[in-house]
Amino acid sequence: MAAGPPVKSPRLVLVICYIGFISLGLPDTLIGVAWPSVRETFQLRQSDIAWIFAGSGCSYFISSFFAGRLLKLTNVGMLLAASSGLVALSGFDYALARAWPFFAAGSLLHGLGSGAIDSGLNHYVASHFSARQMNWLHACYSVGAMLGPLLMTAMIASAGSWRWGYMIVAITLLLLAALFLSTQSHWADNANAGSGDQAAPQLPSEEPAVTAGSALRQPLVWLLIFLFFVYTGLEVAIGQWSYTVLTETRGIEPKTAGFSVTIYWASILFGRIVFGFIVDRIGIDRILRLSTVTALAGTALFAWNPAPAAIPVSLALAGIGLAVIYPCLMTRTPQRLGKQTAAHAIGFQVAAAMLGAAALPSGTGFIPQYAGLPAVAIAILAAALVLFFLHEALLSSEREKQGRSTRP
Repeated sequence: MAAGPPVKSPRLVLVICYIGFISLGLPDTLIGVAWPSVRETFQLRQSDIAWIFAGSGCSYFISSFFAGRLLKLTNVGMLLAASSGLVALSGFDYALARAWPFFAAGSLLHGLGSGAIDSGLNHYVASHFSARQMNWLHACYSVGAMLGPLLMTAMIASAGSWRWGYMIVAITLLLLAALFLSTQSHWADNANAGSGDQAAPQLPSEEPAVTAGSALRQPLVWLLIFLFFVYTGLEVAIGQWSYTVLTETRGIEPKTAGFSVTIYWASILFGRIVFGFIVDRIGIDRILRLSTVTALAGTALFAWNPAPAAIPVSLALAGIGLAVIYPCLMTRTPQRLGKQTAAHAIGFQVAAAMLGAAALPSGTGFIPQYAGLPAVAIAILAAALVLFFLHEALLSSEREKQGRSTRP
């Protein structure tokens, strides 16, 4: 496949990518704050929130899984415009729905749009920019994820309605869709471009056509899928279960426990920003190995629990260790697999990440029934250990593949 034209205005496109990921994070965290009010409005049970997570999770998985095929049919800009439009429609549905089934149906639109945005932007930045920009892209998601609850809280407090929170986010996503649509001529798919920084290595310009099926026949693709599954499951499990473990088994005050969990999420944002400055100098694989070791050390300290003062330190270590794993693995995917395979593999990775974020934290919920709540910290440590060995297996597999290619 011949290389296409270079990206027009790479700095502009990169800024749009950052705005896109902030907007991707905005709607994802609204429901946590809005749910008590939504439940009261529609007279629901606490368990009914599962319909929202199931609907968005399934549709997110579908759209991200087939994102590679969609990218073959249309350009990145058009795909992102259509996907942002779907997320905007879901926001309008949430804001205007007068019956619970219509509100819950909005989760399907949300997942379909978000999965394609996630896969599309990850594929684009991994193919055209460096690990630095990829880390900052995911830092932007963290910014959006933090702004969402603040926005919903402000709307409930000032306007007295959760509907206005969804309406504002819907309008924001609609404007983003228009931005993607109006700049689609700037989104080239086949050339590497930097923004004044070290760009990703040039990929081969001639590659055989790759289908989703042929991509899934590659062992390296499956190894990456398992890595993303375990990584996101671990990240969400720590964030979801650490507060419960601290307050219900270790006697930590709720305010202190909440502060420790906040440190964890802030460490992920901090790590992505800071490591973005140095990842190109250190090297992606080296920093990934350091990250998996740091995450393992943090989860081990959390499970050991030698003193209350070690709790925020352990969660900060875990957060910093996990911070760059997702964006750095995404950056290396086109380099490891080639652009043709990566167009499908990145969609598979995003889909696996979504499944891991749902499956591992949910599965962890069964552990207290059989082994007690303190065993949750041990399960988190075990997941960090699996993550470490999976990444070591990936490096070993790549070294073996390179060795075969250099043999006469």
